[in-house]
Amino acid sequence: MEDLKARLKSLIVDALHLEEVDPTSIPDSTPLFGADPLNLDSVDALELVLEVERAFGVQLDDSAETRKVLYSVDTLAAHLAPLVGVTTDA
Repeated sequence: MEDLKARLKSLIVDALHLEEVDPTSIPDSTPLFGADPLNLDSVDALELVLEVERAFGVQLDDSAETRKVLYSVDTLAAHLAPLVGVTTDA
């Protein structure tokens, strides 16, 4: 699971062109949107969804549930883990 979180953090930085952000500095449980350190917005959310779908071969619907999934690296990893075959205790 830690590998998945590290991959997601790098994907966030690369996909959203956050050159000034070190992926390892992104806290797992901190909100990704509307709060420091990233302060991402709705345009970033669209770009992130597209990149996650491309990178992991999954579909994230445009719904309230997806907004919950995108809350933090933790919530995104927890949602993706079973879809990509990662065990939650790894």
